[in-house]
Amino acid sequence: MSKVQMKDMEDKMFNEDLQNRSLPFGKGEGGLGRILCIGEALIDMICTDKGTALSDGENFLKKPGGAPTNVAAAIAALGGKVELSAKVGVDPFGKHLVDVMKDFGVGTEYLLQDANHFTTFAFVSLMENGERDFYFNRGADGQLSEADIEAIDLTDVSIIHFGSATAFLPGPLQAAYKRLLQEALIKNIFISFDPNYRHLLFRNNTQTFIDQSWFFLERCNFFKVSDEEAMLLTGESTLNDAASALLKKTKAVFTITLGKDGTMIGIDGKTAVVESIPVKPVDTTGAGDAFVGAVLYQLDKIFAADQSFVSKDQWNQVVANANKAGARTCEYLGAMEAFKHLSNRIFSPS
Repeated sequence: MSKVQMKDMEDKMFNEDLQNRSLPFGKGEGGLGRILCIGEALIDMICTDKGTALSDGENFLKKPGGAPTNVAAAIAALGGKVELSAKVGVDPFGKHLVDVMKDFGVGTEYLLQDANHFTTFAFVSLMENGERDFYFNRGADGQLSEADIEAIDLTDVSIIHFGSATAFLPGPLQAAYKRLLQEALIKNIFISFDPNYRHLLFRNNTQTFIDQSWFFLERCNFFKVSDEEAMLLTGESTLNDAASALLKKTKAVFTITLGKDGTMIGIDGKTAVVESIPVKPVDTTGAGDAFVGAVLYQLDKIFAADQSFVSKDQWNQVVANANKAGARTCEYLGAMEAFKHLSNRIFSPS
């Protein structure tokens, strides 16, 4: 039997095993208290010449970014113990990302620097018609490998968050992502997933994003999607139909973010909307990542007190508090700047 045939057989057995598993909430075999986020760490280069194409832009603002990087920073800002697994270059921008994470209190043992690849950049300019001019210059983030995953100590990890659209692009990160999922399932670690769809990354092959997302949707304990993502992933044309499809096809508790209209939560075969709080938004960048970070921070605290299940009432409170974190983030310019003002005091009853 060839190596390709062996791999196909192993993948088939792995998939069949996962499909037959129940997905209870619970702790990893090593205990509670540490959250691990995996995915891209990158630099967003924002063109500040409004309405100007990237080819004509002259002024750019450097911002640390990457959805799982944002989630890790939000968890740390709230007071959680969190580490980031990602790869950056041995260059000034990679150093900047490592330094920013350390400043927030994020563990950087698994935030690796690769001497052979530059730090990934995303260049973005907002055009007058509201469309984004976008160019993705991929470097080190896609080089996180299965060998890097094998080096991670998971003994006291309670939650693993997969939150990177770039992990579904070709490259070592794609296999590393799935390898860590396999490890999480084997060790019964709580799995969180946010697909973070970016049209500009998958405009020529949306189906591969959908297929790979479903591999995680069917195996995670919690996932968060936007209303647009819910309809894209289910192929439904209305939000209610998309929510119904997710209830039928997944076992996870899920949330669908609705902006100022709050957040829909799906649990126990039903959906409900948890209201948000009114704010005057300055910048919505990072609001969804703050929401996810707040959910995971609270879940870890609940697991520490009760290592079995999260009740429906607890889930509703978790989402209500996470809405506060997302709304608070919108009051500042830039995700990392907003997270400097984030703390768990916002969860106290007003």
